[in-house]
Amino acid sequence: MTTTSSLIPTLPGRFYADPDVFADEQEKIFESLWFCAVRGEDLPGPGAFRTVQVGRESVIVVRGHDRRLRAFLNVCRHRGARLCAEPAGEVRRTIRCAYHAWSYDLDGRLAAAPNLAKMPDIDRVAYGLIPVHLREWLGYAWVCLAAEPPSFEQDVVHAATERLGDPAAIEHYHADRLALGRRVVYDVKANWKLIVENFMECYHCATIHPELVAVLPEFAGGYAAQYYVGHGAAFAERAEGFTVDGGPGFGRLPDVSREQDRRYYAITVKPQVFVNLVPDHVILHRMFPLAVDRTVVECDWLYHPDVVASGADLSRSVELFHRVNEQDFDACERTQPGMSSRAYREGGVLVPSEHHIARFHQWVNLRLRG
Repeated sequence: MTTTSSLIPTLPGRFYADPDVFADEQEKIFESLWFCAVRGEDLPGPGAFRTVQVGRESVIVVRGHDRRLRAFLNVCRHRGARLCAEPAGEVRRTIRCAYHAWSYDLDGRLAAAPNLAKMPDIDRVAYGLIPVHLREWLGYAWVCLAAEPPSFEQDVVHAATERLGDPAAIEHYHADRLALGRRVVYDVKANWKLIVENFMECYHCATIHPELVAVLPEFAGGYAAQYYVGHGAAFAERAEGFTVDGGPGFGRLPDVSREQDRRYYAITVKPQVFVNLVPDHVILHRMFPLAVDRTVVECDWLYHPDVVASGADLSRSVELFHRVNEQDFDACERTQPGMSSRAYREGGVLVPSEHHIARFHQWVNLRLRG
């Protein structure tokens, strides 16, 4: 006879505090799966680039003269110098190494080098930049360092289908056509998995998110929207919009359905993206795990281009989830020291409303151990 406990175990504490575990995750998770790198509109014209840390690698994402986005490892093929030292910038024609002046076209091909004409045997493609796989979705460039990347449709797009229950549901928001209204960067002194777990559950919502619960009252019961396939948390009757005071927002996005109106949907795209859908805007988080106990999170608030172009005051709209972010990240930072304690050596427990997090733990174990 077997009994089922209402409490099930978490990962052990070392999974959140051991640098060796983090190094394993860098290789087997962040350098092997699709990673959301940059928003396309951040690279408006040919030569615009961003550098992104993906696992242990620095990656350049650049817009070519043909206006296509491409990604390359940020390493000169000559002697290994870092090509782009700045997080963002623009080059005119080529990406040029500051060490020995090897230069690369925006498609990665070796364009020039001192005395290159005297070395006619050099294959300019073979000695070009090392390319990185790139796909675009929701207006963002997603990159994958694996030699043979996993299916983008199955690993990335399917996360939205699995959560919303309808492959077309997320397309109603047309995130790729929205404009960036605000971006806030948070430097969180916590392991990336603590942030994922926090986003996936709402057992803490009544405790630390009074503003959010006032707009989404069902969250006070402890069950997050992600607990149910296809479910969106309903706005409070008094709430006119998804704002810090419940005041009006900016009107429903054109193709958002009536069923999606006055609803909040949250999606986790493993390993490092959160998508939040509300009728008048989209909020997207990208995590950049930099150390076992440090994660930089970039959060974008996306609105209809007309709203941004009009100079509308976005503050009440942005402030709601900015407070949620600060409250969540403070909780994660409060939790991080406990991961090294002997009290957490064997891990903690998940209550029933958190049981779905166990699937995330299983996923991590499968990635690391096969």
